[in-house]
Formats: sequence, C-alpha cells, structure tokens
Amino acid sequence: MIDYRPMPSAPSIVVDKLRIRRGGVIVLDDLSLAVASGRVTGLLGPSGSGKTTLMRAIVGVQIVESGTIAVLGEPAGTPPLRWKVGYMTQNPAVYGDLTVRENLRYFARILDAAPESVDEVLETVAMTSFAGRVVNKLSGGQRARVSLATALIGSPELLVLDEPTVGLDPVLRRDLWKTFNELAEQGKTLLVSSHVMDEADHCHDLLLLREGKLVATGSPADVRAQSGKQDLDEAFLVLINEEVE
Repeated sequence: MIDYRPMPSAPSIVVDKLRIRRGGVIVLDDLSLAVASGRVTGLLGPSGSGKTTLMRAIVGVQIVESGTIAVLGEPAGTPPLRWKVGYMTQNPAVYGDLTVRENLRYFARILDAAPESVDEVLETVAMTSFAGRVVNKLSGGQRARVSLATALIGSPELLVLDEPTVGLDPVLRRDLWKTFNELAEQGKTLLVSSHVMDEADHCHDLLLLREGKLVATGSPADVRAQSGKQDLDEAFLVLINEEVE
C-alpha cells in the first residue's frame, strides 16, 4: 500500500455542475468534483457509469450541455492546455504499421517536444528494448505501454488515463501502477479510470461513480471508514445502496 501525502491546496481539475447528454440520454448530471495536484486519483465505477465521458470532457473532446471544467487553471480543451495534458484512451492510439520509436517520434514532432524525450518515455514505460519493433507485432500489454508513452511525450503536468490496465496480466498491472505512483512523486497529476476495485489501493484519492453520479470521494481509508467495510468491492456496494436509499 502506498503512503498517503497531504492534499495540496490547489486542485488540477475542478468540475462544477457538469451535465452531459449523449444520444438523448443524460450521462452525467450536475456532477461536481476536484482532482488534487501531484497525486494519483482513481476514477472508479462499473462500465457505463460515465467515466470515459467525464475524461473526454476533461481533455476537451466531449460536447458539454452545461457546467464548467477548469484544468490547470484554464477552461478544458483550450489551446494553453495542449502541451500540459496527456491523454491515453482505452484503445491504444498508435499506428500499427510503424515501430515503437517511429510512433513516439511522430507524436514528439506534433507536440514540438525535445527529441531526447522519446528515449526518456521509452525508459519510463520499460519499452526501450522494443523500440525498433513494429507495433502490430507487440502483445496487447506492450501496445498499452506504447500508448502510455505517447501520453507522456512532452512531460505533461496532467495525465488522464482511461482504463490503462484493462486486459493486462497481474504483473503488468502492478508495474504500470508502480510507474503511475513514480510519476506522481515527480509532481505530475494522474487521473486513472478503472472498473476493478482492487486497483483502488494504488491511488491516493478515489472518485466513485455510478450512473453518472458521484457516490463517494476520499482516500481508500476514507471509503472504508464511510462504508464500514475493509474490502473495497463490499465498500462500493454499501455506498451504492446508501445512495439508492
């Protein structure tokens, strides 16, 4: 279990009364929350709870019906955030017919990042030895790490990672969470979504979503205290039932 540090005063993300409708259905309704700087915040909840929609809104690629989102002090999706926010989608957003290094060089040119940043992110995601391999020849876990590497190009202040460990074996999941916490120790802010509650203990803070509403917030210890349960799966179920009642 990681050590929990005091929460900084200025959050990296502030969501206020957010309302989003997709396909005529309200996905997020009157949602307000904050994500602390320099920490790993887990965005957890079952499939369909609105996690991806919220992340898309934070990075500025989702139409918002009402409400506001401030990211690093700027409105979400505005030009000043282009070099400050790294986004990893659920499906690896890399080119399969290029090598790992070619993919990273391409994204580095787009972001006007220093050429040496390619080698730095390769080392961070433990893919240096695969740099010359075509992405289509990689395993699913390796492709996920390349996708993470593209989000790290340019050393963004904020990383928004949508289910980065889904489908990975336990060893790869452990290694990625170790990387996430090391990045937070360097001062970066990470918002990481997952529908697997046993990953919650890798986070400093938690945001628990269900059907577009915030069920609980706080550290894993706070969530256990709120629910009276030590098992986080059971804790989540208790908090959901309280919300329904």
